[in-house]
Amino acid sequence: MTDAPAVLAERRGPILILTINRPEARNAVNAAVHAGLGEGLERAEADPEIRVVIVTGAGDQAFCAGADLKALSRGERLEPEDKAQRAWGFAGFVRHPIGKPIIAAVNGFALGGGTELALASDLVIAADHAQFGLPEVKRGIIAAAGGAFRIVQQLPQKVAMQLLLTGEPISAQRALDLGLANEVVPLGRLMDTALDYAERIAVNAPLAVQASKRIAMGITEGRIASDDDYWEANKRETRTVFASEDSREGPRAFAEKRPPVWQAR
Repeated sequence: MTDAPAVLAERRGPILILTINRPEARNAVNAAVHAGLGEGLERAEADPEIRVVIVTGAGDQAFCAGADLKALSRGERLEPEDKAQRAWGFAGFVRHPIGKPIIAAVNGFALGGGTELALASDLVIAADHAQFGLPEVKRGIIAAAGGAFRIVQQLPQKVAMQLLLTGEPISAQRALDLGLANEVVPLGRLMDTALDYAERIAVNAPLAVQASKRIAMGITEGRIASDDDYWEANKRETRTVFASEDSREGPRAFAEKRPPVWQAR
């Protein structure tokens, strides 16, 4: 398994399926996942024959458990050395808008960065046992991959604040009721349902589809200008929080399977 690619890429006609392939780590994001997903999006955007991207996770337990906190606790970087790749944001994905529609096929837990991947996708199809949540505050860190502002943009404010401040997850059905998911299906039907949505998009005029997405999302030259102020605030707050003792205690306590001891410093 260690020699397997961190992200698998498979073509199904005009559809590119990108699978985070670290089931032993609950598909947590490390530098290899970041590079693999980001390169997959670059490939999709550059290839006129690719019309839709599906992002999913390997196995039946986790879509993506977010950042690899165990790797972080060992002092490993979760992003590549390449500056251009780092600019794509967490997982090579959250600051990497493309014109091709992206469907998240959420096959299990989508926690922390996993929910942030879903928030950065255009459609979400979830298995009925999936959960969504932003538990970063339980780990001494913040939802710094767009979650802190996208959750409030995409859900009713009071519900979004509940998720953000308690760190507690919601079920797939609750996500559907709130509009965070388009459809919830049994795991065995997940990929067929995601492919059905992708095919329903792919039969339409590709230039019109991509222009529609860029207008709707405010994408110009590979960036969403309206997000700039949010990312600046995100950078400022992240610098403070991630320099704190609590931000080191959270991942360490997680890795050691014990309750964290917060010091608010």
